[in-house]
Amino acid sequence: MSQSTQVGPVDGRSGAGAGPAVGAGVGAGVGAGSRAVAVRADYAVVFDSGRIGGGGFVEVRDATVLVSGDRIVAVASGVAGAALAADADEVIELGESLLMPGLIDLEGLVDIDHLLLDSWWGPEHEARLEWSADYARAPREVLSAADRSVLRKYGLVQLILHGVTSAMPIASEVHVAWAETHDDLLDTAQTASALGIRTFLGPSYRSGVHVTHTDGSPGMHWDEARGEASFAEAVRFLDTVEALGDPLVTGALVPCRIETVSDAILTETGRIAAVRDVLVRAHATQGLDSEIGVLARDGRGAPLDVLERCGLLTERLILAHGVYLDVHPDVDGDLRDKHGDSGDLARLAAAGVSIAHCPLTNARYAFWLERLSQYLDAGVNIGLGSDSFPPDLVRAIDTGVQLAKAQHGDLGRGMLAEYVEAATLGGARALHRPDLGRIEPGAAADLVAFRLDDPRMGAIDDPIRTLVLAGTGRDAHFSMVAGRLVMRDGELPGIDLAELRREGQRVFEQLRAGYGERDALAGAGELFPPVFPSAE
Repeated sequence: MSQSTQVGPVDGRSGAGAGPAVGAGVGAGVGAGSRAVAVRADYAVVFDSGRIGGGGFVEVRDATVLVSGDRIVAVASGVAGAALAADADEVIELGESLLMPGLIDLEGLVDIDHLLLDSWWGPEHEARLEWSADYARAPREVLSAADRSVLRKYGLVQLILHGVTSAMPIASEVHVAWAETHDDLLDTAQTASALGIRTFLGPSYRSGVHVTHTDGSPGMHWDEARGEASFAEAVRFLDTVEALGDPLVTGALVPCRIETVSDAILTETGRIAAVRDVLVRAHATQGLDSEIGVLARDGRGAPLDVLERCGLLTERLILAHGVYLDVHPDVDGDLRDKHGDSGDLARLAAAGVSIAHCPLTNARYAFWLERLSQYLDAGVNIGLGSDSFPPDLVRAIDTGVQLAKAQHGDLGRGMLAEYVEAATLGGARALHRPDLGRIEPGAAADLVAFRLDDPRMGAIDDPIRTLVLAGTGRDAHFSMVAGRLVMRDGELPGIDLAELRREGQRVFEQLRAGYGERDALAGAGELFPPVFPSAE
């Protein structure tokens, strides 16, 4: 691409939706009264709808993106880009940075303790981190409503700091009295909107919880009344989001892991999702014993059978993880005999289901997706999720790339382009938002930039390769959502990061202490021993 060409269509039509493109003549197409902002960077990843096959990403150097209102109205480089900037009301110079579509996190964690405390232990010790059977009969809120608000603010800020502009938040239920409440999620929505991040959310709900008995054996504690009440809260939240009318907040139905939700509530989830045309994110095909084994023992069938029977196996479903399908080598023996080789990938593709793939978290918990290439070849849409702290999709991409190389035994099969597309275009498809995940005239003005000028970043050949090899999500220093400046120079307007960090540590200490209260095997040794013994 020459240094003076314009990127994207010039006739006012794009794959992202409405919105005029602006030519090098500058100013045409910017609505009356709209303020034009030009964002300039040495490198950019831009969607070119003119490419064969329906369009795709291209790398642009010396790039200028013109934003008016909440939309991108033009993309250009070189001389044409300088002309755009010359007539803009404001120019934001990002210098030696990589400008990208805002990253989309389909499993954006808003917890502090998850993984930090539970990803280091063998099965016997891990059982101590579940609720005890006694505790499940009378659980309590570990945090006050105010501290739950601090926790979620902390998590949302972390998402922004790591380059995420759209998120489907997830929080652990281990510290709550049963599930998330309507008011918890209303607070999350209001906090997220104030910060400027785009969210797709709803309170989690469940009918049962995994427990550990005093002999160390696993079990399930069921409470149908609590399940129905928590589901009612989730439906009420959909009404609240509708009343809010906030373009940054979209309601969704978010059941917990499907083995903990009754068929009756899952079926009602499917019905309401269809009637109201809302997204559903469900955790399934994530655990062999903890999920697939439990469903089999309860006579409910294989995970995809449960989802289909309950009306959830549709294009509205985002399947969190999607790991233990019939293509995975660990799904064999008795499990394969029971479930059969049912062509799971073809089944998901035919239904239009999207998967929230979490490569970094998978690696930290020692399980893996059996070749991303198989999923894509089968036509399954893949988005990315962080699902742990830090919510770093750059590290997630790197982890996925290295795993793909090892799985294929071929350094040329790292699938870096496919992973970047999953974090942007794939997430947008999963959310049914074709205006997200791309820099293109007509698309939403959701942008993020990563610094490439840190001496530790090393030499730049291909900016994407440099970022993934040498950088992390922490190199994000600028973001914009719907045309609003959300982060600049690594700072969030109105947020005291040092104070939020102190508050986060205070809340973490409460969360950590709560595990001991729930430990079914209290007295079996220190719950969280350090890596090395403390000095006397």
